[in-house]
Amino acid sequence: MDSVIEVQRQTHEEIERLERAAATLLSQPLTTRRLQIKNEHKVGTVLDRIRDRASTLHSSYLDDDNTRHAETTSLSTPDFTEFYARLKKIREYHLKYPDQPADPFELELAGLMGEDEDLLDVGENEDTVALLFSGEESFGRYLDLYQSHSAYNNLKNLPRHISYVQYLDILAKIKDDGVLHADLAQDIKLTKDFENYITNLYNYLVSFSKRTQPLVDIDTQQREAEKRFEQLWNEGQITGWGEAPINGAANGSEGVYCTACQKMYAKQTVYDAHLKSKKHIKAAAHQDASKVSADASSTPKSNGHASLPPHRYSKHYKAALTSHLIIDILYPLIPTIAETKSNVERRFALTAREREMEAEEPDMANAQNAAQPTTTAAPAEEEAEEEERIYNPLKLPLGWDGKPIPYWLYKLHGLGVEYRCEICSDAVYMGRKNFERHFQESRHAFGMRALGLPNTKHFHEITRIEDALSLAEKLKQEGRQEIFQNETMEEMEDEEGNVYNRKTYEDLKKQGII
Repeated sequence: MDSVIEVQRQTHEEIERLERAAATLLSQPLTTRRLQIKNEHKVGTVLDRIRDRASTLHSSYLDDDNTRHAETTSLSTPDFTEFYARLKKIREYHLKYPDQPADPFELELAGLMGEDEDLLDVGENEDTVALLFSGEESFGRYLDLYQSHSAYNNLKNLPRHISYVQYLDILAKIKDDGVLHADLAQDIKLTKDFENYITNLYNYLVSFSKRTQPLVDIDTQQREAEKRFEQLWNEGQITGWGEAPINGAANGSEGVYCTACQKMYAKQTVYDAHLKSKKHIKAAAHQDASKVSADASSTPKSNGHASLPPHRYSKHYKAALTSHLIIDILYPLIPTIAETKSNVERRFALTAREREMEAEEPDMANAQNAAQPTTTAAPAEEEAEEEERIYNPLKLPLGWDGKPIPYWLYKLHGLGVEYRCEICSDAVYMGRKNFERHFQESRHAFGMRALGLPNTKHFHEITRIEDALSLAEKLKQEGRQEIFQNETMEEMEDEEGNVYNRKTYEDLKKQGII
């Protein structure tokens, strides 16, 4: 068993070394956003290790099981028996494990600092950060709200569909309005589709904030915002999430709204016919039961306090809470929304060829901007930029220099065309040249031998097993016909000068007639 005091001393040392590592990472000069995001995630990992070790150290000092007190008591005696016993254990341990590193924590610290990246594959190092963001997000520069935009346009009773740029403007208006989607009618906000829409939007914004700001405690901020909402909700200051308009009452100048079914009807006659349907009767009964339970739960307590209005116990509490949390998390992202809008408008003005070039080299502009003013940059920084993982979204083959080949060369050789060979266990070959070459390779020859067929020129361009077998049978029939033609076309002459074909001559000779 390890010494409790030694474990505490070692934990203190590890915390100090982790703090120095975090200070070293934060003091590094970084030129690109990609390196900044990667560095912040490293610092976040180091802070998590510090937090875990501090929690362990705190539990150790509490000494709930009295192990530290017992060890201190045993070491306080003037007898050196305990000392020599521990010294003997240390010697036996090092004799048993002679190759044990003297400082195992140094390896862990080197992994956190990224000092052992030369021992790993370059792609593995970069993918940890590259896979955090989609191509549209561009390492946290822009938001990717296309799914939320599509869900917003699919809401029922929406007055009109809006473009992606207009959707970004609506989210940016939260700075002035202070309310999410203030222009939407109440009957739209009280639907289940709207609740699902804002829930997915909230989950994405929280995920984006955590990925772009790993050093910010987003969860704590959200818990504080939830407490503020709970207070406002109990005080009745959150409006717009009560009950919907009464059944049969016109919603403005557009139709009649049914609260039980949460559906709008264009005319009063259609609404009257709907009241007799089984679906409405069932929904109305369920609504009445919900109101009875809400009234029972809202009765005054024994302390004499009056109950809150019934609509404060509405089933739309979750949607109201999520909308309030989105407001708090959207405020820091308003500059990012503006940059996203500018990027979308800029891409609309690009041609198809320009978009392809931008997809191939997204960081070229940043690299040029960083290279112009840094005439005195250190060579080590330039080498670090060159050693970054090559951006290859089109999955182009690599050339002799280890970089993707040009897109025009990729199209010229037809490397985007797939050729499938059933004989080679449904293997796929990219490009005509690779497809023709594989007929002479060992894999195709092994497949032909498994079918019992020779890998000859006759079977070139044959990829299906059925076609290969039918061709082999056809070749056999042609071979038999050729043998028969040789027997009938070749002429033989006997001693008397009579001429026969070869088959007749051999048959007469065997019978002794000739």
